[in-house]
Amino acid sequence: MDPLREQQVHGPCPSAQGFAAQKSPARGRRWLTVLAAVAMSTAVPPLAGCTAPEPLESAGPLPITVEVNQSRDQYGKQAIQLLLTNVSGGPLTVAAAQLASPLFHGDILWEPTGGSLELPPGQPKSLPARLPAPVCGRGQSTAQQSSSHKSTIQQPVATVRYSEPGQGGVQEVAPVAVDPFGVLERNNMELCLAAEAAAVADIVLDRRLEVAPDSRTAVVRLVITPKEADGAGTAKGPMTIASIDGTTLIAAPADEPWPRNVRIVQGAPRSELHLRIRPARCDPHAIAEDKVGTLLPLHVSVGEREGQLKIAAGTALRGQIYDFVTAACAPT
Repeated sequence: MDPLREQQVHGPCPSAQGFAAQKSPARGRRWLTVLAAVAMSTAVPPLAGCTAPEPLESAGPLPITVEVNQSRDQYGKQAIQLLLTNVSGGPLTVAAAQLASPLFHGDILWEPTGGSLELPPGQPKSLPARLPAPVCGRGQSTAQQSSSHKSTIQQPVATVRYSEPGQGGVQEVAPVAVDPFGVLERNNMELCLAAEAAAVADIVLDRRLEVAPDSRTAVVRLVITPKEADGAGTAKGPMTIASIDGTTLIAAPADEPWPRNVRIVQGAPRSELHLRIRPARCDPHAIAEDKVGTLLPLHVSVGEREGQLKIAAGTALRGQIYDFVTAACAPT
């Protein structure tokens, strides 16, 4: 089918009529001129005498805006926050909210525990949402991914179901969500790095804390259990722990720095890194306001990825670290 015959002209546009019947060589130039005019008719206003389609009415501002955020106590827990703001000027009731991002498999869902959520105008509310499995492409370092993805990643789109007082039924709005701090991209990179590292070895903090007799220092054990090689020539890794950072609660003593450039390969025996620790701070709020002080950051590289891998202390070890910091900071 000739695509030019599919061009629809509204009204009597002489410049677009009769082009199929022009076969005379002497009128070839006019035929080309008409073709060009028809091709441009979708990009420029119609000529005088043409009847153009009625323009769509501009939709008003959306009643709800959505922002992506993450609280410190969600770090390492594969969870984020959807920050909803009611800009309609009147009260709204939110029944459901979700977020679609090409960085994750499936939607990021807020699951209401107590029914719907009242959303007063101008009062942002944070909704916790668990992240699904990340979409992991070819490995890159954190810096490389940050620079190359910013211009290519599609913006996340939220879907919010809500109702208004006096209005029957539930309405739905789909605003583009803003992610000013790059929460989705950062979590995608961290989760993809963690998945690739887990294919090489399991890395955990032992639940026991050995406190020195003077209570000023203690030792935590980082336990590394390499995975068995599958023997099919598809071994993962190797992985290298380039360095280990301190946290807001614990740090390495100056005279006993933590190991660096630790190489891990599949099939190797289980090993432990003994990390002597001291309090990183002794102000009264160190423990009371702690959110990430027991997340140990490892700078690792594995395959073609590199970045920060956070190892969380379990409940038992976390309590022992809090007790240790309290005792070590106590005046003598």
